Amino acid sequence: MTSAPNLDQLTPDQLRTLAAQLLTQVDVMGKRIYRDQTVIENLNHEIAILKRHKFAKRSEQLSPDQGRLLDDLLDTDIVAIEAELKAVNPPAAPADARQQPKRTPLPPQLPRTVIHHEPENTQCACGCQLLRVGEDVSEKLDYTPGVFTVEQHVRGKWACRQCETLIQAPVPAQVIDKGIPTAGLLAHVMVAKFADHLPLYRQEKIFGRAGLAIARSTLAQWVGQTGVQLQPLVDALREAVLGQRVIHADETPVQMLAPGEKKTHRAYVWAYSTTPFADLKAVVYDFSPSRAGEHARNFLGQWNGKLVCDDFAGYKAGFERGITEIGCMAHARRKFFDLHAANKSQLAEQALHSIAGLYEVERQVRDMGDEERGRIRQEQASPILDALHAWMLAQRDRVPNGSATAKALDYSLKRWLALTRYVEDGAVPIDNNQVENQIRPWALGRSNWLFAGSLRSGKRAAAIMSLIQSARMNGHDPYAYLKDVLTRLPAQKASALVELLPHNWVSAGKV
Repeated sequence: MTSAPNLDQLTPDQLRTLAAQLLTQVDVMGKRIYRDQTVIENLNHEIAILKRHKFAKRSEQLSPDQGRLLDDLLDTDIVAIEAELKAVNPPAAPADARQQPKRTPLPPQLPRTVIHHEPENTQCACGCQLLRVGEDVSEKLDYTPGVFTVEQHVRGKWACRQCETLIQAPVPAQVIDKGIPTAGLLAHVMVAKFADHLPLYRQEKIFGRAGLAIARSTLAQWVGQTGVQLQPLVDALREAVLGQRVIHADETPVQMLAPGEKKTHRAYVWAYSTTPFADLKAVVYDFSPSRAGEHARNFLGQWNGKLVCDDFAGYKAGFERGITEIGCMAHARRKFFDLHAANKSQLAEQALHSIAGLYEVERQVRDMGDEERGRIRQEQASPILDALHAWMLAQRDRVPNGSATAKALDYSLKRWLALTRYVEDGAVPIDNNQVENQIRPWALGRSNWLFAGSLRSGKRAAAIMSLIQSARMNGHDPYAYLKDVLTRLPAQKASALVELLPHNWVSAGKV
């Protein structure tokens, strides 16, 4: 071991030489420490990934139990396709009634509500008074939360003795023609499946405990036919969202069954939402087989407003053709929060403190109009942003490339223009939290239904969940909303379809 020199015995030149050597060693050791810290951070990241591979689920192969879930998905898709084909090419003649399977009678112990349908006028064209000569009785299964009942529809037959004319009240229009479910029961199945995330096999068991033997395949048929009927309403909702000049966008992965294989691959659900400052409250989901940017471009079409999103490259092509990118300050903050949570970084703490000042301004202007909000942001938020940007640039020169600190700073610095555009327009939000909250139901749901059985079933789920989640955003009970919509939809004129959108909807009982 080399002993330390006696400084009292060294000449001034020797002292200067020794000091230079020590400074060189300090510089070398400092660089080595920075390099070692970078290596340690990267190794910790790799360890976390390896632990996830070791202890978390890795295989995408389906278990036999999961495979049985495909039965209702396939039935749903088949019925939906048949309904779409029937709408495009209606059958020339009604099907032979003798070929229809005999339906099991509904349990006699269920309460029954008798609904009479009689002609408005019982006077025959020849002038005679019609006589009631019989009736047709059909039964439909209804559901209100917690209670099954039966609607008994009685359609009296009225005949003229003189000219033998026979009339009856027309059959009320239904979402499922000649089916047993009422709008209330269909709404319950839809909400249970797409809002409460109950797969159809679970609903089959629940109905069984109530004494109703409704096969899963039958429930799947109801879902498929209802989805087809609701699609025009979802298309109108999409047009309403794209009518806004500022919208949010985000995406989340969902497992989808690969065609012809018993394993899944990663598909994606895209969410497009109005902002918290907009008068319109709505969200539309779009299901796609991949995360390719073409799916976002296809959905947005010719829309060229301001898009609040993360830094996903799939949106970049849209920015090149006129869409204005709005960055998400919450994403930038998250980088520093993770850094502070990992090692109590003082640099990250200072960045978080500055960003907190920006959010304090947002709390003050939340309920203001767009013009006033923009003015307050210019006065109070702009100075904070200018100081934060200058501080980040200074700190970036002091940290080594590749470190976690450098990555957190680079995320904000590379996106600074997009992150600060919200100050220029009071109608633009500071972050993308609005749509992230709306995409959360998918994260909850996929842990229950595990995967989408096909691209068609994924798109159907996206469509129905668009209506359900938009109803929630407008303060409506999804069950009450869907029940009323499914009751009115069969007779609703196409020109009046917008009246049934969640943000326009008024219950028939309140009209």
